[in-house]
Amino acid sequence: MSLSLFEHPVLAAHFGDDALAAHFRLEAEISTMLTFEMALAEAEAHEGLIAPEAAAAIAKACEDFAPDFDALREGVARDGLIVPELIRELRKTVPEPHAAHLHFGATSQDVIDTSLVLRLKMVLPMLAARLENLIAALQDLDERFGHNHLIGRTRMQAAMPIPVGARLRAWMMPLSRALDELEDIGPELLQLQFGGAAGTLEKLGDDAAGVAARIGFLLDLDVPQTNWHTQRDSIARFANWLSLISGALGKIGQDIALMAQNEIGEIAMTGGGGSSAMPHKQNPVRAETLVALARFNATQLSGIHHALVHEQERSGAAWSLEWMILPQMVVAAGASTRLGAELFDAIERLGAAE
Repeated sequence: MSLSLFEHPVLAAHFGDDALAAHFRLEAEISTMLTFEMALAEAEAHEGLIAPEAAAAIAKACEDFAPDFDALREGVARDGLIVPELIRELRKTVPEPHAAHLHFGATSQDVIDTSLVLRLKMVLPMLAARLENLIAALQDLDERFGHNHLIGRTRMQAAMPIPVGARLRAWMMPLSRALDELEDIGPELLQLQFGGAAGTLEKLGDDAAGVAARIGFLLDLDVPQTNWHTQRDSIARFANWLSLISGALGKIGQDIALMAQNEIGEIAMTGGGGSSAMPHKQNPVRAETLVALARFNATQLSGIHHALVHEQERSGAAWSLEWMILPQMVVAAGASTRLGAELFDAIERLGAAE
């Protein structure tokens, strides 16, 4: 078994999501880190802190940079972070006298957190589009089968007949609310991180606000009133949103798996999962995986809340815990939306006509 199903060479075809996972691979991380360094240099040149020639030299070095991955591995083993060695390697490619101006006034956390935000800025529209498609698919199922009936069940016992449309709407509304909540979650999440060594931008003095504003403009990110080095509540709310998505789809998966039982037969679907021992079976694998992904994200959410507890002006422990958990939650939510769409597309019948 692999350390992570989301990156397993075979199992990721079912459990993973390549489109979202791509934003958490090393190449994407380094690319957005270099984007931050270019914006920092350009902003400092704009504010007169460094020469325009220095900013141009730094930009060219970033554009042409080819990382030495062996050196980065050794650096991380020593420093616990990718940024110190990345800056050392990058500084070698910046011609003198400009190399000293690279990364001026910033700290590793500025680079890492802003890199994360820049990648999440690409992830959010993808998830929003998928939610829209899932809602539309459920509306289509309602038009096709909403007038049919099935047995409503309370506490998994037969209660009374209900229209299929009632269950479909119970499936759809949490997804619709999650889509609406993105209007609040997005702006508070997609903010520049720029605080310098201890969060005060002390090296930039009176020019700090101008540099921060310019970086925000260049990266198309909001600039908060203060850095959020130790204020991780927006990350926690985002993680909660991811868990709500996977949880809503997990409820749908649970319902469909129960409806697909042979003795109930309230749903008919194409495809399904074969059994190595019982060829007659068609296991509801997508539905089951939605339940597993919902439970996975619900479990990880506790870890993100533990990562809220930062010591003083920066935490190595809480911060790195966040790195371990958040990317997997994003991919789990993405896999849920992908499998949900496949599952809805496979439905041929819901309930029974009167």
